[in-house]
Amino acid sequence: MNNSKIHILFFIQKNRINKRGNSPMRCRITYNKQRKDFSTGLFINPNYWDSKKQKLLSKAENSEIVNTQLSLISQKINEAFLLLQLQQDNFDVDDIYSQYKGENIRTEKTLLELYDLHNNATKALIGIDFNETSWGRYIENKRKVAEFIKHKYKRSDIKLNQLELKFIKDLEYYFKTNKKLSQATINRSLQRLKKIINYGIAENYLDRNPFILHKPTKYKIKLVYLTAEELKDIEEYTFIQPRLQQVKDLFVFCCYTGLAYQEMSMLSEKHIKVGFDGNKWIEMYRKKTGSKISVPILPKAQKILDKYDNFFPKISNQRFNSYLKEILEVLGIEKKLTHHNARKTFATTILLSNGVSMEVVSELLGHSRLQVTQEHYAKVVKVKVSKEINSLKNKIENT
Repeated sequence: MNNSKIHILFFIQKNRINKRGNSPMRCRITYNKQRKDFSTGLFINPNYWDSKKQKLLSKAENSEIVNTQLSLISQKINEAFLLLQLQQDNFDVDDIYSQYKGENIRTEKTLLELYDLHNNATKALIGIDFNETSWGRYIENKRKVAEFIKHKYKRSDIKLNQLELKFIKDLEYYFKTNKKLSQATINRSLQRLKKIINYGIAENYLDRNPFILHKPTKYKIKLVYLTAEELKDIEEYTFIQPRLQQVKDLFVFCCYTGLAYQEMSMLSEKHIKVGFDGNKWIEMYRKKTGSKISVPILPKAQKILDKYDNFFPKISNQRFNSYLKEILEVLGIEKKLTHHNARKTFATTILLSNGVSMEVVSELLGHSRLQVTQEHYAKVVKVKVSKEINSLKNKIENT
């Protein structure tokens, strides 16, 4: 039951006076910082109105009738409010007024209800069109949006018909200032909200799209990876502590295969197969996209596989990244890296820097679209082209 309070105020519209010197009496309902003004249909002499006591003084000839009418209006509004408290989990000041007027309250979906409908529907598609990790991100997205609604509107939910472009802009500002999220993370969160809204439109819960005028804030992708020299330093260093040595080996392995954390964790002998060329390949499906990946096992990756008999020790992603931080500190590499940067190192230092085409890189990384690869790694290719052109210039000048 909603325990928020309602406030009823009667006031005179002093800027309007009829021929008899009377002004219209209006009523204002305030609920959850929202107001609804409407005409009571009563006219009174402004000189006899006591705003503090909310009554017409007895000096006025029609005081008894007016005060009785105002009392009845207050009573009906309070009854409407009580009924909504018992029947509805979420309602606004317009709903209170509609209930007071005897109009039917249209049952409308709220944003968080729409999240639940979407998430329950897609849960059944896990393993078909969705993977559990992607589905979990919508659960987390709902939690963040719910926190914002509570913070901004001091309520537990918001109706779909109240969603406007301002809601999206305020949400983005909240993510940026209160949650301290990066622009990349913010854009992904808003993209998930947009999919929820599109789902609502498709299911006829919403007839307008608040995202129609929204443009995602542009940001520069900062590509962080190990250079060939840094990778060599990690490879050649032997750690006394087994936990650091294991994480180092696994990180280097992923630098030469491009496997994401999920794929590395589930890697087993069944994923290692002899390919059409007689060489060993890793063949499996990406958890994130469901797309098939086939990666050739380079000699340095094979050496690590042999060391662990094709069975890597289990370690959580959080602990892996914590140990990796220790490794970088020991080696004096001043870069903030996580397991994911091994994948970026594979794409840049191992593949692109050695002349492998963007199409092949996209295939080996298991990206769903070539555009994804181009957006992330086009700058690396430009740098390489620039170096080769400069080298060509020197050769031409010296001939």
